[in-house]
Amino acid sequence: MDQKLTPIAAPIPVRASSTDDPAELLRFAIDAHRLGAAALATLVEIRGGAARSLGAHMAVAADGRFCGYVSGGCVEAAVATEALLVMKEGRDRTIKLGEGSPFFDIVFPCGGGISIAIHVLKDVGALQHVLDRLRQRQSAGLGYSPERQTLISVDPPLRTCWTEGDFLTVYRPRTRVVLSGQTLEAQAVARLAEASGYDVIIRGRSEGAADTIDPFTAVVLLHHDIDAEADILDAALHSPAFYIGALGSTRTHRRRVERLTAMAFGQDDIRRIKAPIGMFGPTRDATSLSLSVLADIAAARVVAYA
Repeated sequence: MDQKLTPIAAPIPVRASSTDDPAELLRFAIDAHRLGAAALATLVEIRGGAARSLGAHMAVAADGRFCGYVSGGCVEAAVATEALLVMKEGRDRTIKLGEGSPFFDIVFPCGGGISIAIHVLKDVGALQHVLDRLRQRQSAGLGYSPERQTLISVDPPLRTCWTEGDFLTVYRPRTRVVLSGQTLEAQAVARLAEASGYDVIIRGRSEGAADTIDPFTAVVLLHHDIDAEADILDAALHSPAFYIGALGSTRTHRRRVERLTAMAFGQDDIRRIKAPIGMFGPTRDATSLSLSVLADIAAARVVAYA
């Protein structure tokens, strides 16, 4: 008697992590590839509004696990399902969701639409190169060719974009916060910065500060005495930090400016200092100040590396 084989059910997509840190996503993809197979889904087109920026990733393992976001969370399971089909077929595919999509049952509340390029990873050398660069606090780039179905490391572009048929993604190191001050406010900012996924380094003096301040660093000075900040402020102004903020009133900052001018710092250097520090006005408690400071840093980072 003939015996029929029971077909093996396709994996069911299941979120493995809620992270949207690009480095974490690339590590997940590398590990999944080593265990069997993996796909990298990338947001390559936005029509109207979108919850994520171009270059946002999802990594999908052959067993159905996935992480990352290409929208606000409403289509990720559908993208993971498509990625599993793409891995089974062994051929890359670009899908449209939302406005302009053939999937009538996937509609974005904002009315926009997105296109997602799904690439079956053949090797992970380019992904590892990105991780190595980020570990060294350097920018990195990936170039994806839909025509050749290849993913290679490239010089980091100024911004994520399409160029001559290839999609270029830029990766930059995570924000580092160099924090100076032994105040209650400093402790609150440190806690919130760490919770926000920033790298936090606490410095009481200027020694070694130059080695930790790079173009992706925000320097936060939270002293109640401007004499205590003098050395670290000098180091910050000689650094490529994208943000320098200092605690104190408008009157305190005038004294700071007078001192720096006497030290032969130019007006362009002095204007780099955000003082009083923070995005919104004076605050009366450490928690409000920390929210103000971190919001200001986040906004400055967007402006510096839009």
